Amino acid sequence: MRISDMSERLEAVIGSHYSASWRKDMVLPDLGCTVDAAIVDGVEAAVIWRAVCNFVEVPSSLR
Repeated sequence: MRISDMSERLEAVIGSHYSASWRKDMVLPDLGCTVDAAIVDGVEAAVIWRAVCNFVEVPSSLR
């Protein structure tokens, strides 16, 4: 999974107006950091996406 794919899925789940602030402010328990921090740290997009899915309700079509 590419970062751009994950970002598109996140926008579909969170909403395009809120996803940018959610990415920088919401600490994901599975990662211990935010989505943006995980990206900077070099965490794979698929790992970040699994952490998002564990934290919020994501439709099966987007998993």
